[in-house]
Amino acid sequence: MDTDFSVELGAEDETLEMPWTGGDNGPRYYDLKRHPDYLPHIEEAVRVPELGEFLTALNSPTSPLETAKSDVWSTTEMNPEEEILGAVHKFCSYVDLLFSEETSRSSLAEHEQFVKRLAELLRKAPDIAAATEFLIRRCYYHEKSEILDGFYITFYLFGYGDDEPQARRRWAIALKLAENAIKQVACSRR
Repeated sequence: MDTDFSVELGAEDETLEMPWTGGDNGPRYYDLKRHPDYLPHIEEAVRVPELGEFLTALNSPTSPLETAKSDVWSTTEMNPEEEILGAVHKFCSYVDLLFSEETSRSSLAEHEQFVKRLAELLRKAPDIAAATEFLIRRCYYHEKSEILDGFYITFYLFGYGDDEPQARRRWAIALKLAENAIKQVACSRR
């Protein structure tokens, strides 16, 4: 599995405000760590049960992580570097990951160590037409009357195939591999 990570902390790079809202009728943040019963409110987790299982696992009481945002989609648009795979369909997702502990949220070193270890593990995974990318970005945590600077990780996953069902199957396999790697790295932090 192709795996990469990077740090995006420039002025023009994406950031996250926590908690976030998408407006009056738009999507919004659901705290699945403290309220797992909110999962049915996340449309993409209902539509794609594998994503729902992933969100449930990462927000479990034993996980040092929690999730903030997610999405899934399918496309036939390929980047030039993806053309080597010879696939015509791509099933895609992203999940924004947060450390649950406040001290970890503000540590760039912890975020870097975490994604480096994840990348190392996933590069050893069986060869499958899938790719992962982990991006460390800046997050602004609204805590009571103050805003705390910190970080979060955007986890992108792409499965490739000759048709959408094949791309989705490969994505689902890669998602389970990533879930297991995340659990393994998270356990080694304790």
